[in-house]
Amino acid sequence: MAEEVLSFETEVGRILQIVANSLYSNKEIFLRELISNASDACDKLRYAAITNPEIASEDQNYRVTITAEKNNNLLIVDDNGIGMDRAALISDLGTIARSGTGSFIEQLSGDDKKDVDLIGQFGVGFYSVFMVARNVEVISRQAGAKDAWVWKSEGTGKYSISEAEKETRGTTIKLTLKENAKEYLDDLRLRTIVTTYSDHITLPIELVGDKGTETINKASALWTRPQNEITDEQYSSFFKNMGQSLGEPWLTLHWRAEGMMEYTGLLFIPNEQPFDLFTAERSHRIKLYVKRVFITDNCEELVPPWLRFLRGLIDSQDLPLNVSRELLQSNPMLQKIRKALVSRVLGELIKKAETDQENYNNFWVKFGAVLKEGIYEDYENRDKLLKLARFRSTKQNSYISLADYITGMKDGQDTIYYITGDSEETLARSPQLEGFQSRDIEVLLLTDPVDEFWIPTITDWEGKTFKSATRLGADFSSIKSEIEKDKESTSTHSDTENLPEGVASLIAMIKLELGEKVKDVCPSNRLTDSPVCLVADEGDIDINLERILRQHRQMEKQVPRVLEINPTHPLVAALANNIGAEGAGNIITEAAWLFLDQARLLEGESLPDPVAFSKRLSELMMKNIST
Repeated sequence: MAEEVLSFETEVGRILQIVANSLYSNKEIFLRELISNASDACDKLRYAAITNPEIASEDQNYRVTITAEKNNNLLIVDDNGIGMDRAALISDLGTIARSGTGSFIEQLSGDDKKDVDLIGQFGVGFYSVFMVARNVEVISRQAGAKDAWVWKSEGTGKYSISEAEKETRGTTIKLTLKENAKEYLDDLRLRTIVTTYSDHITLPIELVGDKGTETINKASALWTRPQNEITDEQYSSFFKNMGQSLGEPWLTLHWRAEGMMEYTGLLFIPNEQPFDLFTAERSHRIKLYVKRVFITDNCEELVPPWLRFLRGLIDSQDLPLNVSRELLQSNPMLQKIRKALVSRVLGELIKKAETDQENYNNFWVKFGAVLKEGIYEDYENRDKLLKLARFRSTKQNSYISLADYITGMKDGQDTIYYITGDSEETLARSPQLEGFQSRDIEVLLLTDPVDEFWIPTITDWEGKTFKSATRLGADFSSIKSEIEKDKESTSTHSDTENLPEGVASLIAMIKLELGEKVKDVCPSNRLTDSPVCLVADEGDIDINLERILRQHRQMEKQVPRVLEINPTHPLVAALANNIGAEGAGNIITEAAWLFLDQARLLEGESLPDPVAFSKRLSELMMKNIST
């Protein structure tokens, strides 16, 4: 078959443009990526050979070989793993689908420096070779096949693929190095890189150099070694390779379970959010091994979605090597491992929260929104997750727990109040909080979309119920504001009794004018400075949840809200005093609609008729100018 020239996908082209011209300092990570891919290829063949031994019969001594040909300016990385056919070469190297770089693409900003920094955070897999190579050849023969193929590229917009000759299965990658990358032909430099990044790889990494062929890694599974024999640097190196990161792990968990079932766990919590943390798939990246044989990195039953930020592996001694996908879905042993894993992770997080609050708060900023998914989804672990939850509030500059909130509750308060929205700054200025602030009642500020879903699943916490500050019926009768204390009055203006003169009539007129646009109009006991606000009636959908659903087109019809009027506001008082005067009816009519639109704007909603609003506002300004 003649050589065929193909174009990279647009997304891959963007990556190559950044990588090929990169000034990134840690270019050595390209070798880590190639060794990791080679190791995965050997793991895949080892697993496939369990059910089909013939495909690995020619050579079962799995290894990665690095050869430096100084005279030819060539660095060669070779493995005897599962190999690739023509289709696999195209899909794995020519498109974004299997390259593992989709999340990298989503983060590109157009700023060269920021985009280069992303290389260090993410790695970009195979394409990192173009940081050091001006030409790349990938020669591969799939296990069990007779035909071999060669893939060639200079890291520009195109690549070629054609038939090739290869006596053995596996993949050989030949890098023609750039002039400024000849250091990667030096034996000592290569040895140092392997020791730093890939010492834990479980198969031999051989270096063919000045001293002949040597194995330059320990070639033992790190997780099988006693903890007291493993240094922090070795844990860190393992995490960086497995998590495709140059950062340090925030927390390392390494344990061995023995007794009714035997397995080893080595898990890491990253310091930074993984790029795929909020993808729709919500997939984890925990690898499943059986007796040190890699089985899969896509076992949904191993880890719940709300712990998907974890990196690492589980190595079982009891699962069968030929375990199928169907068996994994219903295997009781795997369910026990999952339960124990979750319990251990939550236990360690609780320890961190109790002993190192500042460090734990930093973790919560990055991963709290994901953990809160577990409050909604996982009834069994709900209490532990609520104990771990941290919140910003109207009274604290730092994060607090629910226990902290309850400790700070006012005398007579039996409810945990919260408000949901897009940003803490906007929520803190909401007029719906004025009554709470005047009574020194703390309100939790919730800004994650998931907050709208887990809150309704909680009936109470330590005997205290949750209530939205944007909902009708906030009971302040047992908690006086400073103004009420000065007046020695507990009047809440929650009904028409004790209202200032004319306000009841004004409210009735506004309600009549607005009709079905509002569910009700009533005096407010929460407003102190603002004239109006919108609240949700008891039993109606919360205001912010409706906004989220409408944004995602999961809800069309808008729910009418209750318009609360501040009886003591000067504007309200002036309108009430003007009832009965000539032309007052028209003024109150216009004011009713302006009040409603003002309340909508304060909620961050778009106006249904901005032209009418603008006209009313202009006419009001003209009247004030002319008087």
